Amino acid sequence: MFRRRARAGISVVVPAYGVEDYLPACLDSLLAQSVCAAGHDLDVVVVDDGSPDRSGEIADAYAARDGRVRVVHTENRGLGAARNEGLRHTRHGLVAFADSDDVVPPDAYAALLRQLERTGAELAVGSVSWWQAGTHRTPPWMRRVHASRAALSIEQEPRLLGDVFAWNKLFRRDFWDAAGLSWLEGHRYEDQPTTTRAYLAARRIAVVPDVVYHWRIRDEGTSITQQRGTVDDLTDRWLTKRLSRYAVLAHGSASVTKVFEERVLPGDLPRYFALIPGCDDDWWALLVSGVRELWGERSLVRARIAPVHRLTGWLVEQDRREDAAHVVATVAALPPGERVPRTVDRTGRPRIDVPGLDPASVDPAALALRDDEV
Repeated sequence: MFRRRARAGISVVVPAYGVEDYLPACLDSLLAQSVCAAGHDLDVVVVDDGSPDRSGEIADAYAARDGRVRVVHTENRGLGAARNEGLRHTRHGLVAFADSDDVVPPDAYAALLRQLERTGAELAVGSVSWWQAGTHRTPPWMRRVHASRAALSIEQEPRLLGDVFAWNKLFRRDFWDAAGLSWLEGHRYEDQPTTTRAYLAARRIAVVPDVVYHWRIRDEGTSITQQRGTVDDLTDRWLTKRLSRYAVLAHGSASVTKVFEERVLPGDLPRYFALIPGCDDDWWALLVSGVRELWGERSLVRARIAPVHRLTGWLVEQDRREDAAHVVATVAALPPGERVPRTVDRTGRPRIDVPGLDPASVDPAALALRDDEV
């Protein structure tokens, strides 16, 4: 007798800490997923990570009226530990993660699941919109990386390594376990080492162009990613970059390594460079040591970041703090849309020209413009 194949079920892990104002919207968005109407089972595991506010109570209230929600109460151990704990309580063969201050669009898991089943891939990944002050914006790089609707290996699209987020992906649980994946505990930016290892381990990665996640950018400054100017934050950033780089190097693909080191690894450095003016001595010393460790052999002048950031990176490598601060301050003072002046060197090659910085004191490679930047 013909037996209908069981529909795939999805478990979503939602760590919660200090999010009483946001958690209801997150849970409502998960419970309204269209995959539920299509007959797929979905359960939501909320991990109350010792939250000091009413987050745990709110989660309990949802669980009391909807059997798809279960709550695990733990002492506070951080985001990575909460995700790992939530995984231990999941029921289904597909797993996803959502942060409790964000929102998942209603067709998100349907789009990811459809592509996962069509391609037989081990994980599916979709695009993201930044949600701030009531508006949504998807950065151009995010649209480029997720432009296709295909199943790829990381060798075919190594730029995917730049999509480090935990929450715009759907994983097969058997793949997750076989790859030995878990979230880094006790450190910020725990997403990158784990997602990097997942990309490298997967034979096929299902890509969809759909926006499958709305990432709320919180304006009150409590978000982890808005607290970069501390030694603890930068220490964690260097750790996660180091772990990710180790994984890529161990993978052994020269083409993947090149894209990772030139495009992915330095991608968020401009946010840290912006903090150089006014930074304290310990933070500056840590910035210099990290840049030298990760790019000492190749130098940031080869990185695929904006020309002025390559210059700043080179100045950091040389421990030229005043000059780096000058460049950052000069760029910050430019009118919106205006770029750093361009000129040519003595050989006629185009380069940037930062007022007040002696070009003779700088490696020409740190000032040079590529053909697509002129």
